[in-house]
Amino acid sequence: MNKKHAGSTPLLALIALVAWIAVLLQLYLSLRFAIGSGRTVGQGLVMYFGFFTVLTNMLVCLAATCPLLAPASAPGRFFGRPATIGWVAASIAFVGIAYYMLLRHVWQPQGLQWLADVLLHYVTPILFVVYSNLALRGIALRWTAPWWWSIYLAVYFVYVLVRGAVIGSYPYGFIDVSKLGYAVAVRNGGFLLLAFWIVSYLLLLLWRVGPRRA
Repeated sequence: MNKKHAGSTPLLALIALVAWIAVLLQLYLSLRFAIGSGRTVGQGLVMYFGFFTVLTNMLVCLAATCPLLAPASAPGRFFGRPATIGWVAASIAFVGIAYYMLLRHVWQPQGLQWLADVLLHYVTPILFVVYSNLALRGIALRWTAPWWWSIYLAVYFVYVLVRGAVIGSYPYGFIDVSKLGYAVAVRNGGFLLLAFWIVSYLLLLLWRVGPRRA
């Protein structure tokens, strides 16, 4: 790991542990639910990989694990770059905020599902944002960076629409074309993109506080 990030190594290790526990626990719960509902393991995996929360927490797993275990490798260097740390931080922060604002009242998870829910939507986002503040404090990332980071969200949105057209199921109600139609779903997607940019620029401002670093 880069020396300027060495002080955050224990935190990064904690993030890796929490994030891996979260995604693996949710995988177990998704497969258990699918099988219990008379579906196949394959259908359970399709359901699992449909959620932006799951995909972004997996991104955090890579962002925390690769720089720890293989810092000199191509993935380790990529996930150690300030712009990449910023991208992952903005994405996982968006997960937590969007869930809190839009989805926390939709269901009341219990037991292990409650634990997975808390880890995926609250603990991992908070930990990674704290890490990003340590790693990026004083670093002036480009103001255009959030536009590039939002490609990830846009690609996910297209993926969900194509996936939904094929299997007839959508992971989130506010982009459920079968109930809302394409016009409303795309409009809601535009609002989410705007919210992502707001979150990203607030983080950019946070990271710029402190002594300027190259």
